[in-house]
Amino acid sequence: MAGMDGPPVAKVIELIGSSPTGWEDAAANAVKEAAKTVEHIKAVYLKECTAKVDGDRIVEYRANVKVTFIVERES
Repeated sequence: MAGMDGPPVAKVIELIGSSPTGWEDAAANAVKEAAKTVEHIKAVYLKECTAKVDGDRIVEYRANVKVTFIVERES
């Protein structure tokens, strides 16, 4: 990325992560999964939290997140 022309360009993707333990883990799982194929992740925005309920218990926490990363330019 060093020496590129012009200001950096960022891209945002939207993902839904899940966890049986909480929304923080659900968001972290989404970022962890994105990092497997996306480089230069710079930020995450927690857009929405939802949960799957079975009877009177939450059984799955879901976090809808927006992940921001820098687009790598070819020289």
